[in-house]
Amino acid sequence: MIGKMIGNFMAKQRLFDHPADMEPLLPKNRGERLAALALDVIRRAGRLSGALHPVTRRGVADLVRSMNSYYSNLIEGHRTTPRDMDAALSRNFSSDPKRRALQQLHLAHVQTQEWLESKVTAMPAAEICSEEFLCSLHREFYERLPDSLRRVEGDRGRLHSVRPGELRTTEVSVGRHLAPASRHLSTFLQRFADFYGPRVEPTPGGFVTAAAAHHRLAWIHPFLDGNGRITRLFTHAWLRKADADADGLWTLARGLARSQTEYLSVLARADERRLNDMDGRGYLSDQRLAEFCEFLLGTACDQLDFMGGLLDLDGMQRRIVGYAERRESAKELPSGAAVVLRDIFLRGEIIRGDVARIAGVSPRTGQNITRELLALRLLRSDTPKGPMRLGFPSDAAGHYFPNLFPAGAE
Repeated sequence: MIGKMIGNFMAKQRLFDHPADMEPLLPKNRGERLAALALDVIRRAGRLSGALHPVTRRGVADLVRSMNSYYSNLIEGHRTTPRDMDAALSRNFSSDPKRRALQQLHLAHVQTQEWLESKVTAMPAAEICSEEFLCSLHREFYERLPDSLRRVEGDRGRLHSVRPGELRTTEVSVGRHLAPASRHLSTFLQRFADFYGPRVEPTPGGFVTAAAAHHRLAWIHPFLDGNGRITRLFTHAWLRKADADADGLWTLARGLARSQTEYLSVLARADERRLNDMDGRGYLSDQRLAEFCEFLLGTACDQLDFMGGLLDLDGMQRRIVGYAERRESAKELPSGAAVVLRDIFLRGEIIRGDVARIAGVSPRTGQNITRELLALRLLRSDTPKGPMRLGFPSDAAGHYFPNLFPAGAE
């Protein structure tokens, strides 16, 4: 959500200056429907978390982390190709300034998510809602960007620097929404932390609350830029802390990007004031907040189902073998590669000496197969002689996981 700075003049409507202005913080409308959807999220995440061998699961989680960056950046209007994303992760940046900038955005997002996942493991759950954590998240992202990507254009075309980890000190609008007055941001964020922090828990109520917190953080708009990305990363932190990220095997951002128009629409509608006397008792609309929560939880269920279908054991085996056999036929992979990749998928990892036995070839030929698969990153290893696991370069990932990226993303 990109905000537009409105300078220091007095807006026609008053700027929000008290935390009561963002009530209700949880919707009462559609309570049973939202609780049922949240329970579906818990059940689907539980089923997905047991998919795949633990070693293979970590490799898929790395791919999903990259996919999360792709879709979160896409929501902000930045489209990066999977090949450029792969190159960015290897620090192989394009000489073209525009492509390089997109690669840097991608890498910064992936690295920030890695930091987040490591950080929240040892944190008390409530702290993910604190101003300190949110500012740290913003700082981690923006400190990884070059100066050219730390600027935002004001209402008169003037460029303003984005200070990593610092709350905005100017007033902004997001569409028709005038964000809270900058001088009161810490007060709003304290109320945000006090209310939402104790509710970060793996219960249906906890996940309804996560959806509401997603909107209210975007509504506060605490930073000069990057609020959309930070809000989605915050929601990822909540899901991870509440044991609903299924070991990193799914991402909400894909669903939000695929329904971007609706996402931005329900997000904006939840900014609306109370519709009538039957619409809750807060300043903002209870009904619109409930609609947003229903959309977010429904999107989570859709994405959990999508990844659950992709990670079906038999289907994954067929796609891996089919991809490798096609490349074997085209002389792009050595004979025996398909059975080696299938075996590693099922077992998680193998030692190098097993390749010849699995492929039914001589040790020398097995070494050649190993060397080629490593060079193509279809196999990965942490050390020159260490065990090998499945790799997911962009070309292979598109075949292993159809529809992971939108058509034409190559």
